[in-house]
Amino acid sequence: MATRTQVAIVGAGPAGMFLAHLLHAAGIDAVVIERRDRDYVEGRVRAGVLEQVTVDLMHRLGIADRLVREGLVHGGTRLSLDGDLFRIDMAALTGGATVTVYGQQEVMRDLFDAADARGLSIRWNVDDVALHDLDSARPSVSWREDGMERRLDCDIVVGCDGYHGISRAAIPATVLRTFERVYPFGWLGILADVPPVEHELIYANHERGFALASMRSATRSRYYVQCGLDEKIVDWSDERFWDELCLRLGPDVGGRVTRGPSFEKTIAPLRSFVAEPMRWGRLFLAGDAAHIVPPTGAKGMNLAVSDVTMLGEALVEYFDERSTAGIDGYSARALARVWKAERFSWWFTSITHRFPDMDGFSRRLQMAELDYIRGSEAAQRTLAENYVGLPLTPA
Repeated sequence: MATRTQVAIVGAGPAGMFLAHLLHAAGIDAVVIERRDRDYVEGRVRAGVLEQVTVDLMHRLGIADRLVREGLVHGGTRLSLDGDLFRIDMAALTGGATVTVYGQQEVMRDLFDAADARGLSIRWNVDDVALHDLDSARPSVSWREDGMERRLDCDIVVGCDGYHGISRAAIPATVLRTFERVYPFGWLGILADVPPVEHELIYANHERGFALASMRSATRSRYYVQCGLDEKIVDWSDERFWDELCLRLGPDVGGRVTRGPSFEKTIAPLRSFVAEPMRWGRLFLAGDAAHIVPPTGAKGMNLAVSDVTMLGEALVEYFDERSTAGIDGYSARALARVWKAERFSWWFTSITHRFPDMDGFSRRLQMAELDYIRGSEAAQRTLAENYVGLPLTPA
């Protein structure tokens, strides 16, 4: 069975669904193809800090009602060195820019609810997805659904299917270049229904390793501690986690942490990854299909949003004006912002984490860096403008 659309979107994560809404708003036909069901995609626990670019897009798409009611707007963040705390006033340093704490699960719920209301086409639970003729003017996507073979003919294919998806692998090895840095540690994270220790995030550098005090709401906390890649969740009781977290946050903050049973506990490795180019023929990559950043600084979903915002503009230009200027420039434009986000995430990770080969000299450099940030408005402004999100790269 064959059907036709203008844009086939592979993957119903943040990149795919934001793009689907952008195209729908512009009157461009699109079909989203997803190998899992809605509950699985919506239930994945991911980042919870939204840059202004993401917040603005949710307002523009008319899906920000719950965000306005439930999101926690942060005008600053806090850094800690061995328990000594100082604040970065992001709003004052950036002319009023802020970030909003609102979990990715909630963003996906808003995207899916609006998709249902607007009649966006999403094919769930599909198998054997394959991409065809991407270097031609007549690409297509095939899959198996309910035991039937299906084919979707289209003008454009957008791969939003994540790091392990099929889209990036469809680009010939002679064309694709990848860049990667794997970090020698991970983040052990928990969710607990206890009030956050502070109303803003705390990034803590301690001689025993990194810790992060975050939240999902005024009554739900998200905490992390740096751990080895060989660590096992079973070895981390709640009591051990709380003890280690409080130690790394320091006696003042740690003494104010509200403890409680965790209802989720995970270990996530850290890595940086970029694939170039983000376009080959009629295939375009967006989000985790093209790049991964460490969670330090919360850039992952926000980068996916900036990707599809730029790609959406290019596709509207292509279909409305028959101009290829936007789609021809998409990869370079997106990668310019991607690499700046990679740089910031790498730098922020490097000054807040304990590395296995760190000697006394390296530790003193970390301490000097944080002390310099504390005393320099220029250094704080650089951190703040990167944290709240750089402007979209000009077309």
